[in-house]
Amino acid sequence: MALHEVDRELLQRCLTHRPGAWERLVDRFLGLVCHVINHTARCRSIRLSSQDFDDLASEVFLAIVEDDYGVLRRFRGESSLATYLTVVARRVVVRELLRAKSHVHLSEMAADLAVDPHASDLESRISDREQVEQLLGELDGREADVVRLFHLEGKSYDEISSETGIPTNSVGPTLSRARARMRGQVVEEG
Repeated sequence: MALHEVDRELLQRCLTHRPGAWERLVDRFLGLVCHVINHTARCRSIRLSSQDFDDLASEVFLAIVEDDYGVLRRFRGESSLATYLTVVARRVVVRELLRAKSHVHLSEMAADLAVDPHASDLESRISDREQVEQLLGELDGREADVVRLFHLEGKSYDEISSETGIPTNSVGPTLSRARARMRGQVVEEG
């Protein structure tokens, strides 16, 4: 689908910083961004609070204005502006959801590994991504892959199973064994 004349004009007005252009663009595509956020979260079975929703919408619009409308400047007009912004919004939303999920999983892993009286010290050490990477080096390849996919990439058990060939019902036990090894390594170093 070709670029509509209305969108072409709106795009040009934004890129030349005309008064009111940004507000018009937001008004025109806010519904689309909201739909992308809802659809992406629903497909990943993620419940969003209203604050999370607002944060994601803000991230999408920040990505559009970043680098003096860099996203809009890269638009080649080979599709409709709505299609292009749908792709942009989806990428931003997926990135932010994965970042949030990875942070949650790292925190959960830290809680799982913190088993001694110095738990807060262990938590701060294990939540450091470099520490996690170092501990992953102590695991065999299969366990390291499972831990990396779950804790650092935010993959589900089904996704991990697809990528590694491990049966879905074996992912949890593999994670448990890997965490036990990592826990032992943290205690040895501590």
